Amino acid sequence: GNDYLVMDPADIGRELTTEEIRVICHRNYGVGSDGILWGPLPSTKAPFRLRIFNPDGSEAEKSGNGLRIFSRYLWDKKLVGAGEFAIETLGGVVKATVFEGGRMVRVEMGKVSFWSDAIPVTGARREVLNEQITVGDRAFTFCSATIGNPHCVLPLPEISSELAHKYGPLIETHTNFPKRTNVQFLKVLDRINIQLEI
Repeated sequence: GNDYLVMDPADIGRELTTEEIRVICHRNYGVGSDGILWGPLPSTKAPFRLRIFNPDGSEAEKSGNGLRIFSRYLWDKKLVGAGEFAIETLGGVVKATVFEGGRMVRVEMGKVSFWSDAIPVTGARREVLNEQITVGDRAFTFCSATIGNPHCVLPLPEISSELAHKYGPLIETHTNFPKRTNVQFLKVLDRINIQLEI
């Protein structure tokens, strides 16, 4: 569901400023997007390197959707074929494969960790599971994890886009998360299906 813009630095010829990123991503004054995928860039660790910029101009470590979009871009540009390839991100090197004639993209995001120092989450070293956080007028139970980028997951009996828009930004920038965090509101539908508001 994310809409990223892929921008090849070779086409631009210079780095973008934070303000340019903000304007480009703005839904009313720019093209509008959830971020900019800046690449391919040279790498000593992989055939390709990608920088991922958030709409506020900050840089993200990883994005599963962003990496799938970028992988498909590399395939469309005929820079990769049907085999697995690697992309370096701020959050580490990931492996990707484009298959079924470009209809499917698989990205191996890495190993998950719930340890507070790896995510990071403030406080003593621990696995961050079923903890409490209060934002605005509401308390939530949450779990945190990282796969190269921080996530805060809030399991709830009912979720909505309104809930995500109201509390997501408050949780994203909460002092518990010194490097900010991605926020997912989660409802378990049954043993094999979930619903998410991100």
